Amino acid sequence: MERVAFTMQLKAGFVDEYRRRHAEIWPELRALLQKAGISDYSIFLDPNSLKLFAVQKIEDGESPFVLADQPIMGRWWDYMADIMEVNSDNSPVCTTLIEVFHLD
Repeated sequence: MERVAFTMQLKAGFVDEYRRRHAEIWPELRALLQKAGISDYSIFLDPNSLKLFAVQKIEDGESPFVLADQPIMGRWWDYMADIMEVNSDNSPVCTTLIEVFHLD
């Protein structure tokens, strides 16, 4: 099992909306994430910078990059584009983080 961490950026004034949308995550998106081998997925917020920090576990041999080709993922990105910094395809601007320490 691999752990992956990355940051994203929330736009000002949308903390409550971001929480609401994720509290109502679409069942078909949840199923797609699980099918892609993603589990134990958490997103944290720095309330001062509005930086989002995400961490997820991915089954060995799986790649989260295959999700970009899935129509449900594109619809989710379109749904979230008004409240986050996004790329031209509406995918969130992500910065992959490098693990420097872990304690089990």
